[in-house]
Amino acid sequence: MQGSANLNVMIKAARLAGRSLVKDFREVENLQVSMKGAGDFVSRADLAAEKIIRDELMGTRPNYGWCGEESDEVEGTDPTRRWIVDPLDGTTNFLHGLPHWAVSIALEYKGEIVAGVIFDPAKDEMFVAEKGQGAWLNESRLRVSGRNKMIEACFATGLPFGGRADLPETLQDLARVLPVCSGVRRWGAAALDLAYVAAGRYDGYWERGLHAWDIAAGIVIAREAGALVEPITKGGDIMADGELVCANEPLFDQFAKVIRGN
Repeated sequence: MQGSANLNVMIKAARLAGRSLVKDFREVENLQVSMKGAGDFVSRADLAAEKIIRDELMGTRPNYGWCGEESDEVEGTDPTRRWIVDPLDGTTNFLHGLPHWAVSIALEYKGEIVAGVIFDPAKDEMFVAEKGQGAWLNESRLRVSGRNKMIEACFATGLPFGGRADLPETLQDLARVLPVCSGVRRWGAAALDLAYVAAGRYDGYWERGLHAWDIAAGIVIAREAGALVEPITKGGDIMADGELVCANEPLFDQFAKVIRGN
């Protein structure tokens, strides 16, 4: 696709960070003997990737704001625009040598996500979208799946880790969803979950307890591919509340009703 200047900057930054992370990913297996050593190494890889992205984006657009997972938020001299960045979504996968993680970069304009890039370096898949311009995977246009029966649908979610307080709620979700669908997947990278809905690989996705950088890019990519994305709590704010439900249009109402429990 022919993207805007901003989108091209985002794609370049994602590729540069991805290249750095791939080099580090090759070393992770050698560190598995020491959990602490591997964790420290991945933290350094994460920080290095964010610095690469920040240098590229802020060097090109120094007046924009910044919100990144690994650094302090910066308010730009242009208060209407802000980068929202997760340099390594799927850190636990990365730490365990699982090739399912991504770089996520979004551009917010006046409170709305207008462009998003999710780059999966391990598979060389670049998901991109700009508001009103459609969504793309490398050079191919993306469309959500056309399934319209819950029993044929495959959904994705995240599962709380480390005894998080939302575990009981998630278990209740699963108790309602699993009997009425063909399967639920938990692959451990929220950005890629949304990208996979956009690509028609999943029919829908829901999750709670997220941060803006986990989902910002994925929201615009999913919507531009034809997905509906709403807060789980009606009237809520996806970015502020960190929860969402997403699906293709034929399934959305049925799926959202199951997730919302009403």
